[in-house]
Amino acid sequence: MFTIYPAIDLRNGRVVRLLRGDPSQQITYSDDPLAVAKRWVSEGATWLHVVNLDGAFGDQAAGRANRRALQDLCCYVKAKIQFGGGLRDINDVKVAFDAGADRVVLGTAAVENPKLVADALAQFGPERIVVGLDSRDGMIVTRGWQHATHMTAIELGSLMREMGGIHALYTEVGRDGMMAGVAAELTAALAQLTGLQVIASGGVRNLDDIHELMQYASRGVAGVIVGRALYEGALSLRETLQTIVTQG
Repeated sequence: MFTIYPAIDLRNGRVVRLLRGDPSQQITYSDDPLAVAKRWVSEGATWLHVVNLDGAFGDQAAGRANRRALQDLCCYVKAKIQFGGGLRDINDVKVAFDAGADRVVLGTAAVENPKLVADALAQFGPERIVVGLDSRDGMIVTRGWQHATHMTAIELGSLMREMGGIHALYTEVGRDGMMAGVAAELTAALAQLTGLQVIASGGVRNLDDIHELMQYASRGVAGVIVGRALYEGALSLRETLQTIVTQG
């Protein structure tokens, strides 16, 4: 089933978007993550994609407010939570699940500590673990997208599939927050070449982009994360979900 994940990116407890992942280019949308989450759920969202940006950047002190926000969302919002950002060891993963997250996203850890992914898959099951394939010009980036690697998204995705992973999140960093269009064909190719069910992220402008991605559902494109287009009114979540039901 193709799933829409409204994004709730948290920085110091606020709901924000970063342009191309650049912490100096921040748009702040709300000081109340719970109210934002309730809005998306009221419009029909069944999943929310929540990111601890401070954790991703390695600022654990600032990330405390984001972890409190996660607990509130899990307690008071009737939707499943997919959570990522700064999860570097198995205890971080356990804490996220104990807070109520339904899935966690492991990105940097998948590159720097593949054993963590293996341990998480074994301990919590493949349905609850998502591998983050964050890419700039085809190459994986880590640490809040600030560090480049020499590994391609296909290489990392294939390794994670061999370890038993089934879910991945593919972000083309250059598109993120820019409303510049989705990388639908690249996402589908990644899904086919790795055998993973891939969630697309980055660049959604409007309903046409959703339709384009849905054409590749049979090839392993399992959903899409939508952020700025929702927050700025370019895309109606309610209309989008109705479209999915109609086409599904």
